[in-house]
Amino acid sequence: MKKQEKVFFVENLIEELKSANTVVLVNYAGLSVKAQQELKRRLSAVGAKMLVVKNTLLKRAGEAAKIDPEVLTDTVLSGQTALILASDDAIAPISVLGKFAKEFEVPSFKVGVVDGSFQDTDSLIKLGSLPGKDALLGELLGVLMGPSYGLVQTLNASTQKLLFVLKSKAG
Repeated sequence: MKKQEKVFFVENLIEELKSANTVVLVNYAGLSVKAQQELKRRLSAVGAKMLVVKNTLLKRAGEAAKIDPEVLTDTVLSGQTALILASDDAIAPISVLGKFAKEFEVPSFKVGVVDGSFQDTDSLIKLGSLPGKDALLGELLGVLMGPSYGLVQTLNASTQKLLFVLKSKAG
């Protein structure tokens, strides 16, 4: 890549980093081209994208975009690094990465920034194992509806007992 191309690439990357609410760095070493294409397809389905970026260019763009300094340390930015960016749902791309890593055993999480807060590897793994947004909303709805369902069943039980007694006396 020529110097002018690098400058243009870094400027575009700065804008993408500023607009993203989820930035996750992964080590993609050992990921075949076919598997990488599959991962990119799954990520694009949830509104995220994967970029393979040179570590030095990522460090420059991250510093200019004011990304958390813990993400840009030399220990994190070593080896093969891919950048996952998402603007819409903050957790969906992490879930996709978690499921993909279980299936293919690569990529591995490095660090990330989710909704402005730094996340280490362990936190990202925990976030990746969470169910999707729809499943969590369904569980919440079940928890909220549980007491009212119990109340209706309790009130209905007395009526059913009375109806049973009347039917036995009538019949």
